[in-house]
Amino acid sequence: MDTNNVLGQLIEMSREIGRPENDYVILGEGNTSARLDGGRFYVKASGTQLCRATEESFVEVSIDRALALLDAPELAEDQVKASLAAARVDQSSPLRPSIETAFHAYLLTLPGIDFVAHTHPTSVNSILFSVNAEKIVTSRLCVHEVIYCGIEPVFVPATAPGLGLARSIREKVSAYLVDHGRPPRQIFLQNHGLIALGETPEHCLATTAMACKTARIILGANSLGGVQYSNLEGAERVYE
Repeated sequence: MDTNNVLGQLIEMSREIGRPENDYVILGEGNTSARLDGGRFYVKASGTQLCRATEESFVEVSIDRALALLDAPELAEDQVKASLAAARVDQSSPLRPSIETAFHAYLLTLPGIDFVAHTHPTSVNSILFSVNAEKIVTSRLCVHEVIYCGIEPVFVPATAPGLGLARSIREKVSAYLVDHGRPPRQIFLQNHGLIALGETPEHCLATTAMACKTARIILGANSLGGVQYSNLEGAERVYE
């Protein structure tokens, strides 16, 4: 992959994700990443904002070094930060990789996944913070949701951000790969947010947009007596 081209695509995707009118993230929320050749990837640096993304908003990280954290013994917070800093390709860089770098590293090793976008949309989180979150988000509403978001999402129970969350994501996605033979397009993090993953920035943007539209429909339908789900017979063929 052309490094400059990938970075340009990542910046454009991040700015779109961060647009205030989308209500996907505010302030320093959310993070994005993109795979490079040679076992490397770009990830958003801590303290930066997606809506203001520039070349200086991303740090280049070694996939292997970041993945090693997932199998490391329990680390104190300062040790995690030091390990993430050590995972940088350019050790002279002043940028610090996001605390969620490890799950980006894992997801970017999946077949066909070159871009990842993690957001905290208000509409989606209105469901993910509810007592029925898992049941609601794992039930597909209509065929268009299947087309853009996949046959079934991954649901990860509430876990604090950091290595614990990254390990939970790896566990749930590994099981999904066994069951479905392909990576998910969508991961819901209870009490946290959404992860969209795909081959292109457009895949991530479409999955995020459809997740938010679906969440708004569900919230509205429940205010009027409940959701009437579509007949999804044959939806798997549509997704193919």
